[in-house]
Amino acid sequence: MSPTTSMKHPSPSARTRAEVAALRDRPTAEVVIVGGGINGIATFRDLALQGVDVVLVERDDFVSGASSASSHMIHGGIRYLENGEFRLVHESVRERNALLRIAPHYVKPLRTTVPIFSTFSGILSAPLRFLTHRQGRPTERGAALIKAGLTIYDAFSRDGGNVPRHRFLGRRRSLAELPALNPDLKYTATYYDASMHDPERLALDVLHDGLAAGAHARAANHLEAVGLGAGGVRVRDGVTGEEFDLAADVVVNTTGPWTDLTNARLGRETMFMGGTKGSHIVLDNDELLAATGGREIFFEHEDGRIVLIYPLKGRVMVGTTDLEHDMRTPAVCTEEEVDYFFDLVAHVFPGIRVDRSQIVFRFSGVRPLPRHDDTQPGFVSRDYRIERADVAERPGTTLLSLVGGKWTTFRALAEHLSDEVLGLIGRSRIRSTEGLAIGGGVGYPTTDDARLVWIVGHGDGVGRERAEVLLDRYGTRAEALVRAIEDRPESPLRGAADYSREEIAWIARTERVVHLSDLVLRRTSLAFTGAVTAALLDELADIVGDELGWDGPARRAEAEAVRRVLAERHGVALAEPASL
Repeated sequence: MSPTTSMKHPSPSARTRAEVAALRDRPTAEVVIVGGGINGIATFRDLALQGVDVVLVERDDFVSGASSASSHMIHGGIRYLENGEFRLVHESVRERNALLRIAPHYVKPLRTTVPIFSTFSGILSAPLRFLTHRQGRPTERGAALIKAGLTIYDAFSRDGGNVPRHRFLGRRRSLAELPALNPDLKYTATYYDASMHDPERLALDVLHDGLAAGAHARAANHLEAVGLGAGGVRVRDGVTGEEFDLAADVVVNTTGPWTDLTNARLGRETMFMGGTKGSHIVLDNDELLAATGGREIFFEHEDGRIVLIYPLKGRVMVGTTDLEHDMRTPAVCTEEEVDYFFDLVAHVFPGIRVDRSQIVFRFSGVRPLPRHDDTQPGFVSRDYRIERADVAERPGTTLLSLVGGKWTTFRALAEHLSDEVLGLIGRSRIRSTEGLAIGGGVGYPTTDDARLVWIVGHGDGVGRERAEVLLDRYGTRAEALVRAIEDRPESPLRGAADYSREEIAWIARTERVVHLSDLVLRRTSLAFTGAVTAALLDELADIVGDELGWDGPARRAEAEAVRRVLAERHGVALAEPASL
């Protein structure tokens, strides 16, 4: 669920969408889920696969809040070992390994290297942190401590593990592999986690799986829960302003760091959450990209924060911070955080210059952490729990609030939360999602030979090169797009030739796009990679407008709204197109 201060603008066309009309015409369900981040979407999918009559509502776009501001990693959480969270690490590693198998189109092995500048640093303070969860004086972890942690981490990976074990190198061999690293280092440790290069698209695949389960599974974005009373959950259409009630036996609040604010709107005051802000910048710097050697550089800065330098989509993402945040204000990447990131890069790659002119995108989100009082942010549990409350205004209805959770464990979390819901409505689980391929991961070719077969088989109508691009972008869900555009010439976008007009129209038509920002920020990588220009926005507004019935003023308003959110939330200032 996205922040209360996110871009809000009714479409000038202001027409009721089919999915909202369907909810209004049948405003009952066994379960209503409020919040369309990854955990809400995954719970929706799980319940839909059990045959439960379930509705998902999201006040902004799907995956537009905390879930879209991740570090693009699926990881076991090696640092959680120091917190003593062995159950969470075991579950996270197991789910990481599973996602490599069930979502291979978006989740890939990620080689990760840790530069180490001392041998024994932190070895005395680590037990104190383990026992008290108070950080104390920041101390960079040395080789002995990191070696011990990685050995335990490898042990957790044995069950179904499909990534190599860690390895240590001394200074000479480390610099031979990555010559741009700081020559003052003593060792490097390299291990494997997993990358998630398109988190928003992975979440959309999970959503589509739920919707495909049948007419009993319904979902709508830009539909806000504004109250809870005798009639059920009161919702308001963000496009038309229309309000109506959705009656349900169970209401599930999966709005992440906004959980307390959502409960307040539902008439329940809670103090469950204590999220922290994490920011990232995306750099267009070929020298830095080459210096990473295609691997993530992951380390602890001298202030105790875990940070990363991560090659992604031909750019380099640098993050992240871990700062206290008030959820009543928008999370944005500040200039102080940018300076901090530049200091990090200089510490690891001292010979490479980075500056603000190379930043093509900034983003910031809030982790859905539980309230933690005086516990240091880095030591707050990343585990999750479920809070239950009765709804006095509607006897027999139960409100569940999800506290915590992270991307890596979304499938297991959703199964746990769904089991809680099934118990409340007197239903039994009929299938598990464990091992069940997600979206475009179904039948995804994971060997070179299988990949060639797929590309040849789908390249007749669009060409083999184009078929390969679409396979990488959508997994095997690309088959539907290939069928829609084959045997006719595509028209590349003037402002982004790797997308075509036909592809953008297909996305707008089939992927619940309501506003232009949905497409620019979450259905494509255009904003993340710095490809957006004002002229491209106008081009996209015309294509999407043709599909959604926007008139001229609506198209201009949609493009202007994206320009505004890029400037205010992502540090991207676009010049006006030459035609204006």
